[in-house]
Amino acid sequence: MRHTAELDKDRTFTARLGDRGLFPHLAPLVYVNHAGISPPSRPVRLAMIALLDDYAAQGAAAFPAWSAQRARLRGKLGRLIGAPADDIALVQSTSHGLTNIALCFPWRPRDRVIVFEGEFPANVTPWQRAAAMFDLEVVFLPLGGFADGSGTGLSRLEDELRRGARLVAVSAVQFQTGLRMPLAAIGALCRAHGAELCVDAVQAIGATPVDVEAAGIDYLACGGHKWLMGLEGTGFLYIRRERLPSLRPAVAGWMSHEDAVSFLFHGPGNLRYDRPIRQRAAFVEGGNLNAAGFAGLEAAVDLILQIGVERIHEHANRFLDPLEEALRERGWESLRPADPSSRGCALGVRPPGGASVVEIYRELTQLGIACAIPDGVLRFSPHWPNALDEWEQVLLSTDEALARVTRA
Repeated sequence: MRHTAELDKDRTFTARLGDRGLFPHLAPLVYVNHAGISPPSRPVRLAMIALLDDYAAQGAAAFPAWSAQRARLRGKLGRLIGAPADDIALVQSTSHGLTNIALCFPWRPRDRVIVFEGEFPANVTPWQRAAAMFDLEVVFLPLGGFADGSGTGLSRLEDELRRGARLVAVSAVQFQTGLRMPLAAIGALCRAHGAELCVDAVQAIGATPVDVEAAGIDYLACGGHKWLMGLEGTGFLYIRRERLPSLRPAVAGWMSHEDAVSFLFHGPGNLRYDRPIRQRAAFVEGGNLNAAGFAGLEAAVDLILQIGVERIHEHANRFLDPLEEALRERGWESLRPADPSSRGCALGVRPPGGASVVEIYRELTQLGIACAIPDGVLRFSPHWPNALDEWEQVLLSTDEALARVTRA
């Protein structure tokens, strides 16, 4: 008789907005920290177990099937951003993807890179290190003027681009505030002034629509453990095909070559060191990958594709709308953009009266609300499994947490 877990592997799972039935192990009363780390669903766990069982049974003979699975995954990730599978490489994290571009970009001494204040460090450190290695200048611009509808953010960026820049690095969605950056407008400015656009999309892909063609994005990196709802140690990198010939393969490894594995399967005389580096994004996949993690990531992406990113984005914001309004009425400061088109899927707030965010977070955790406090901002980030009425519990618990902190 087959065990329940074995039977589950053969099931087709259905994702439904507002239904956390695929997360039977999830302990918090309300989980609103998908901008941090998403919990793996049952299909994700079972996909990883299936890979482990296959390797346990076959050893190396299991490799071809799971290599094909990763090729399939590249195509599905490409669907999420409007890109062909060949323009997608699998990487271990957003940081790894961005670092690959920073090291392989055809820099010239004194080139300028534009970044933004308030960015997550993953989209700053690689450019700082490239600056130290290749004699570049990193220019920081404020994020002010992007969320208020004034247009001053784009004007400031264009002024800087007129002074000359090789690359603009920006997050699709800002991690503290949920500000959705105007990527199409930024991409148009980059093209007009001869700069390339690199996007940290980890706070977007899976819940906020991004189209690399429409936005004119040249490079995009995304980790798999947030809105994609996969595991840490997985992610992907998009490289616009026209940019490949100019990149320097500084991160290449043995798997970066064309026909890299033939010497392992086709008999003697196939071991060579002069095979060309692949002219595809996957040249950055220099060695073996996190096979189990990418098996789980495909299962997570399948659920997102079932629902559709547009619907997920709408659902998350329907959750946040009444929560934001109620918190504002109670004196909380909201950092969420007023324009719905400038919103990702997170709400960042600051408490009234100077109350300690750290203590409020501690109380909320005890009350069963999973959230986050990036740089002192209390952040709620729901996803497709969150029921729309859960915002009421978040509000009640936030009221209680604030009361406990202010009584102390």
